[in-house]
Amino acid sequence: MKRALTTTLTATVAGALLLASFSAIAGPGAIEAVEKQPINLSAIGMFMVFVLSTLGITYWASTRTKSTADFYTAGGGITGFQNGMAIAGDYMSAATLLGLSSMVYMKGFDGFIYTISFFVGWPIILFLIAERLRNLGKFTFADIASYRLDQNRIRTFAAFGSLTVVCFYLIVQMVGAGQLIQLLFGLEYNYAVIAVGILMIVYVTFGGMVATTWVQIIKACLLLGGGTAMMLLAFSRFGFSFETMFSEAVAAHKSGLKIMEPGTLMADPVSAISLSLALLFGTAGLPHIMMRFFTVPNAKEARKSVFYATGFIGFFFLVVMILGVSAIVIVGKDPQFFEGGIVGGKLIGGSNMPVMHLAKAVGGDVFLGFLSAVAFATILAVVSGLALAGASAISHDLYARVIKKGSATSEQEMRVTKYATVAIGVIAILLGIAFKDQNVAFLVALAFGVAASVNFPVLILSMYWKGLTTRGALWGGIAGLVSAVGLVILSPAVWVKVLGHASAIFPYDHPAIISMTLAFIVTYLGSVTDKSARAKSEIDAFEAQYIRAQTGLGAASASAH
Repeated sequence: MKRALTTTLTATVAGALLLASFSAIAGPGAIEAVEKQPINLSAIGMFMVFVLSTLGITYWASTRTKSTADFYTAGGGITGFQNGMAIAGDYMSAATLLGLSSMVYMKGFDGFIYTISFFVGWPIILFLIAERLRNLGKFTFADIASYRLDQNRIRTFAAFGSLTVVCFYLIVQMVGAGQLIQLLFGLEYNYAVIAVGILMIVYVTFGGMVATTWVQIIKACLLLGGGTAMMLLAFSRFGFSFETMFSEAVAAHKSGLKIMEPGTLMADPVSAISLSLALLFGTAGLPHIMMRFFTVPNAKEARKSVFYATGFIGFFFLVVMILGVSAIVIVGKDPQFFEGGIVGGKLIGGSNMPVMHLAKAVGGDVFLGFLSAVAFATILAVVSGLALAGASAISHDLYARVIKKGSATSEQEMRVTKYATVAIGVIAILLGIAFKDQNVAFLVALAFGVAASVNFPVLILSMYWKGLTTRGALWGGIAGLVSAVGLVILSPAVWVKVLGHASAIFPYDHPAIISMTLAFIVTYLGSVTDKSARAKSEIDAFEAQYIRAQTGLGAASASAH
C-alpha cells in the first residue's frame, strides 16, 4: 500500500511539473494565444504551490482511508458545516466562476437570470431529498433506487445513468481547466486538457472521499475569499455604486441598453421552460452531489449541509454577477485583453476567460496567479468527485453488486475503482477536446438536463411513490436516458457546432421538457400496468422503506474514522 502511494505521489508530482514543460513540447507558434499571451511566471509559481499543497493534503488524507466506506464516503464522519462547505466547493467550479461570469459579461441581465437558475434547485434538495438520501443510501444513488426493487437490473441501469451524467459534467470541467491552463501557461488547448486528465487520474486513484472533501473545503474558502476580494477591487472602480457600474456597462457593451432587458438569451419559450426544468431538478440528479450526503453521520447533518451550501453558493453567485458586469467595462475596453475592444472583439484564450483577465486588471499578475490556481484546483477537486462517483458506479454497483453478487472483497472493489478511474479520465480528455469552443455554463446546462431526465425521476419516485415497480423504473429510466442523450446529440449544440452539420434535427439545445416528461410518463405507465407478484411485493415493501426514510432506523452510521 505504501509503495503504491509513493509511486502514485511521484507520478502526480511529475504530472504537475509536466504542465510547465508542455510549452516547449508544443513548440513556438502552436496557437495564437501562445504568441499573444505572455507566460505569467508568478502565476505559474503560485499554481505549482497550490498543486503541491493539494498533493500534501491528499497524501495526509490517504493515511485515513482504510476501507471502501472511507474511500467512497469518508466513513460518514464529516460534519454538516464541513460537508456544506465541500458541496459549495464542488458546485462553485468552472461553470460558476468562468462560464457564468462570462455569460453575464456577454448577455448582461439575462446572464444573471441564467446564473440564479442554477441556485433554485437547492430548496428541492433541502426539503425533499437530503434527509431521505442519508437514511436510505450507503454509497451511491443506486442504493436508494434499488432499495425495494430488483437489485441487479436497477443497479445496472442506475450505474449507466450515473456514468452518462458524469461524462456530460466532466466535459464542463475539462473545458474550463483546459482553457485556464492555456491562459496561464500559454499551452495549446489539447495539450492542456491531456495534462489535466493525467493529473486527475493519478490524483483520484489514491485520494478517496476524505481527500476530496478537505480539498474542496479549502478551495471553497479560498475561492470565496479570492472572488470577494476581486469583486471589491472591481466594484471600487465605480465608487461602489451599482448605478455607475451599470451605466458604464451599458455604454461599453455592443448591445447597449439591451443588456438590461430579459429575453435575449432564451427568447424561445420552449427552450426557456426546458432549461428551467433542467436546472430546477437536475441538481438533485447529479451523482457527485448525491454522494456527498452519505459522508455525514445522520439526516440532521445532511439537512445542515444543504443549508450551509445554499448560503455559500447564493453569496458567490451574487459576486459572480458583479464580476461579470464590471468586466464589461474594465476588461472589455482594454485592448491588451481584446482585439478591437468588446465591439466585435475576440477574447484571447477562449470565451470563458473574462473573469481571469479581470483578475489581472484589478490585481496584477500575482492576483491572476492566485485566482487561476484556486480556480484550477477547485476544478480538479470537482473532477475528482465526478471521477469518484463514476468509478463507484462501476466498482460498487456493477462489479461488486451485480457481477460478484456482493462477494467481492474490499481490495478487489478498490482495484476496480482505480481501473475505472483511468478509463473515465481517458474519456474525459477526449470529450474535453471535442467540446473545446463551447461556453462551459451552457455545457453544464446540458449535463443538468440529462441528470433531470435520467436520475431524478427514478430517485424521487422511489422515495415518494408507493406504486413504483422495477419494470416502471427501468422503462422510464431508459426512456429518459435515450431521449435526453439522443436529443442532445441531435440538437444545434452538438449536431451543428461539434459534428459540423448544416442544421440540427432537433431544434432546441435543452431536451428536458421532452425527455424528463417522457421519463415520468413511461415510469408511471410501466408501473401501473405491472400486475406481477414481484410488483406486489415491491409495493408492499414501501412501508418499511418509508419508516427508514423518516426515522433513519437501520441506516449506516459513521465509522470510527
